[in-house]
Amino acid sequence: MAGHSAWKNIKHRKARQDAVRGRAWTRCSRAIIVAARDGGGDPTFNPSLRLAIDDAKAANMPKDTIEKAIKRGTGELEGMTYESIRYEGYGPGGVAIIVDCLTDKSTRTGPEMRTLFEKNAGNLAKPGAVAFGFDAKGVVLVEKGAVEEERLMELALDAGAEDVEEGDEGWQVTCPPAALVTLRDALSQAGIELASAELAMVPQTTVDCPGELGEKVARLVEAIEEHDDVQKLWTNAVLSDPEE
Repeated sequence: MAGHSAWKNIKHRKARQDAVRGRAWTRCSRAIIVAARDGGGDPTFNPSLRLAIDDAKAANMPKDTIEKAIKRGTGELEGMTYESIRYEGYGPGGVAIIVDCLTDKSTRTGPEMRTLFEKNAGNLAKPGAVAFGFDAKGVVLVEKGAVEEERLMELALDAGAEDVEEGDEGWQVTCPPAALVTLRDALSQAGIELASAELAMVPQTTVDCPGELGEKVARLVEAIEEHDDVQKLWTNAVLSDPEE
């Protein structure tokens, strides 16, 4: 996957998700609850919880809200029980889409996902029909000017990175999912400001979506991401910047 493709897709997704703070907080809270439920409430020994808390802090979620979410996950406070579900489908032009959800009622979310796809020139597919074309990776983005390339390469590879790829706006560093926290911490402790660090489904090949096709794909992506149960969406579509 070309570096600029990751930059564009992640930048667009974060801009849309951050547009509504309340929705961003809801997503972060659910992620914290599930991470604490599955791996315990101590982020020192629960990498997934550490990542979820960092995302919540980046979204300016208050400390007490984060703590309450952790306690709901560990059962110290009552709260909703969320189920993790992945939906796969195709959008306009056959672009591949993966949608990760946390829902308290899968019998509601599934039909609603199907409707969103169908109303926007797409269709929901069977599990595994799309995911085979993606690889689960840890992805760290570093803006140009934040560090010299040779130093980034040295630090990243020593911390478990598989590849460092240069794009138009900076570097995309990829690693196995289990190495993401170690990689992120190593770069941060070296004083390097990170543009993004997250677990991602990285497409093995990408599809450029210019003009009308891009607009159709963007409408489908935005419609899906506006759903309250959606945590993350991955696609092999490369959308142009709005100003392009």
